[in-house]
Amino acid sequence: MEFRARLGDWLDQKSVQYLIIGVIVLNAIVLGLETSDSLMDRWGGAIILIDKACLAIFVIEIALKLIARGWRFFLNGWNLFDFAIVGIALVPAGQGVSVLRALRILRVMRVISAAPRLRRVVEGFITALPGMGSVFLLMAIIFYIGAVIATRLFGDAFPEWFGTLGLSAYTLFQIMTLESWSMGVVRPVMEIFPYAWVFFVPFIIVTTFAVVNLLVGLIVNSMQDAHSEEDTLKTDAYRDQVLDRLIAIENRLAQQEQAGPKN
Repeated sequence: MEFRARLGDWLDQKSVQYLIIGVIVLNAIVLGLETSDSLMDRWGGAIILIDKACLAIFVIEIALKLIARGWRFFLNGWNLFDFAIVGIALVPAGQGVSVLRALRILRVMRVISAAPRLRRVVEGFITALPGMGSVFLLMAIIFYIGAVIATRLFGDAFPEWFGTLGLSAYTLFQIMTLESWSMGVVRPVMEIFPYAWVFFVPFIIVTTFAVVNLLVGLIVNSMQDAHSEEDTLKTDAYRDQVLDRLIAIENRLAQQEQAGPKN
């Protein structure tokens, strides 16, 4: 048990975490180099060797964590994430699994679990998902109403954009992203329907500037909550450490008083 505790403390050291992050970055560069035929023809052996070395380090890290933490390893979501990513990389190349081999680049995502700040961003995003569901439902209602109106108003004149409900929804999505919305869609429509701006401008204001910013606000608030919760945990841990030290000092003083002065 003492060995496992020491091993766990060693794995939690910042120097070890920085080493793993460095290996992840190196592996990401190597996986990118593998996409170049000219580089693979010239340095293919060295590139593949480095890739295998990085994978070996990841496997050793997972194995050490399993030894140090035992079954508790699988209680942490980030550990499961790392385990799955490394497991995909270990799938042998062959017929039907080429897609899994291509997913080796997902190893780069391990930097999320290795970097606390990135973990905080992801955790904040996940926490915001329930609230985002309500916003997405609101946006779906707005898009449905807008698509029905656009199909009725502009479908006959512009069937390639508004001929069906699906085409109208896709065109409105393009307008919401502000991708060629003016010269590409709205102005051609306004040449036939001069007052079409009365429909498009409010739609852009509601979807692009209101609803999308509401999503951003939810994510930011969730990240702030996650940051505050992490600070609270750190404060509680520091308080517990101080209390343990005070108790230890009090016990030593009590022992000295019981021993009495030595002549």
